[in-house]
Amino acid sequence: MWLSIRIITPLFLLLGGVQGKDNVENCKLVSESESLKKALRLLEPLTQENFTVAVTDVNEKYSYTFRVCGDVDGLKNAGLVQLKDGGKKVRIGNYNQTRVIGGSDWILLIYEGGEKYESHCSGEARKAMIMISCNKDEKGKFSVVLEDREKQEDCYYLFELDTSAVCPVIPSKLSAGSIFLIVVFCCLSVYILGGFLYQRLVVGAKGVEQFPNYAFWSEIGNLSADGCDFVCRSRGNREEPPTYRGVGTEPLEEEPEERDDHLLPM
Repeated sequence: MWLSIRIITPLFLLLGGVQGKDNVENCKLVSESESLKKALRLLEPLTQENFTVAVTDVNEKYSYTFRVCGDVDGLKNAGLVQLKDGGKKVRIGNYNQTRVIGGSDWILLIYEGGEKYESHCSGEARKAMIMISCNKDEKGKFSVVLEDREKQEDCYYLFELDTSAVCPVIPSKLSAGSIFLIVVFCCLSVYILGGFLYQRLVVGAKGVEQFPNYAFWSEIGNLSADGCDFVCRSRGNREEPPTYRGVGTEPLEEEPEERDDHLLPM
C-alpha cells in the first residue's frame, strides 16, 4: 500500500509539472515590463491549442503550425513551424525569444530566433509576427498574410489569428438601482401571472376575483384613499370671519314702524 502511494505521488507531481508548463510563463520576453507581461497573460486561454493553416504555392504545398508559448511538433522552444511536403520542418520563430505589443483589442506576438535564410535576407534568422485580433464570433481562425523576404534585412513572416480571447470586457452600464428595479419588476410579473393562473385554473375565480389576493389589495387601496382624504382634504363647516370687526354677526332688531296716521286730516 505505501509502495503504491510512493509511486503514484511522484507520477501526479510529474503530470502536474508538465501541465503547468503549458502557460504564458514559458515565453521569455526579450525586454520585460509589467505592461508587456499583462498583455501576454491575455493569451493564457490559447496556450493549450495548436493553430494550423495550409498554403498552396506554385511549386509546393506546405503548412504552418503555431502555438502560444509551447513546443510545436516536439521541437524545443519552437513556437511556429513550417512543414513542407517532404516532411522537412523549418523553425520560423522561438517562444524563448518573444516580443509582445498590446493594444485595446489586439496583441502583436513576435517570435524571433528561427532558422537562418539560405539565400535571402543576408542569411539572417527567420522571424514570425502574429497579429492576434479580437473577433467575438471566432474561437481561433489562423491565416497567413505574407512572407516579406525580398530585402536585405529585417525579413519576417506575418500571420493573423482572430479570436475572442483578446476581446475587452465591456462593463455593465446598469446601476445598482436599475438592477434592483428590474428584479422587482420581474418578481412582480411572476407574482401577477402566477396568481392569475392559480385563481382562474385552480380556484375557478372570474372577473376581478382572478387578480391574486384581490381582497387584500382592495383593502390597501381603500386605506390609502382614506389616508389621502384625511391629510389632503379639509373637513367640517367653517364660518367665514366677518369682513369688518365693528359689525356684529347677529341680525339687527327691526325698529318699530312709525305710523303717520295722526298726521292725516280728519
